Amino acid sequence: MTNVPIWKLNNGIEIPSLGFGVFKVAEGEQVYDAVLEALKCGYRLIDTAAAYGNEEGVGRALKDSGLSREEVFITTKLQNKDQGFENTLAAFETSLKKLGTDYIDLYLIHWPGKDKYVESYKAMEKLYKEGRVKAIGVCNFHIPHLKNLITICQVKPVIDQIELHPLMNQKEIRYFCKQNDIQVEAWGPLMQGKGDLSAPVFQELGVKYSKSPAQVILRWHHQNDVLVIPKSVTPARIKENLDIFDFELSAEDMEKINAHNEDRRLSADPDTNMNGFL
Repeated sequence: MTNVPIWKLNNGIEIPSLGFGVFKVAEGEQVYDAVLEALKCGYRLIDTAAAYGNEEGVGRALKDSGLSREEVFITTKLQNKDQGFENTLAAFETSLKKLGTDYIDLYLIHWPGKDKYVESYKAMEKLYKEGRVKAIGVCNFHIPHLKNLITICQVKPVIDQIELHPLMNQKEIRYFCKQNDIQVEAWGPLMQGKGDLSAPVFQELGVKYSKSPAQVILRWHHQNDVLVIPKSVTPARIKENLDIFDFELSAEDMEKINAHNEDRRLSADPDTNMNGFL
């Protein structure tokens, strides 16, 4: 059993508030072993994507885990080259086959791109209404993208998965999403290895709470109502990242981490890079 709190999305679907991400985890034995280990430790949300090229390994690990399909929440994403109404429907079928499942819990548009995300989303609405996906949402959408989509769509996105970490805390998007009942999900929650986990604020709080700097940061996300999907291929760290629910940061310590913000993006900007890093 897992002690990860369960959150409810705007369509009533429940989702674990912390999951396991597999960005840059190689297809084959690496992703298979990592996902099996994560499921063994108690993760019940696995986040993959067509662009990661590892959906088959994720599906194989799920099959061999001994868990029922209903016990694991699976997220995958539509990659840029597959945007467009008919392309989206075809890409979904490909992801289903690779994952070895007959439905997806959460299907996301991976990047807004320039001009096809609306028709892509309409295809996802079709899949949702048919019951082939339990929930639909987006990644890397800024407020103008979200406003446009909300105006046009029939099914409000349940999630916006964005770059979010102590160096870039995305306060404005988090506020907008809260006002519109859209769950914020952070990718790269630990600064993608590009931030400094040895910074004094993280080290000091780690000592204070008898936790690692990574655990302190993940707890900061959780208390900001941000869903996180940390990635690791190291068993000890996979387990460690899940162990953040037995302590609570004080309001003062939350502010210390908030003050670490530099509005510093560590990856591509959706407003200026149409294709992102995909």
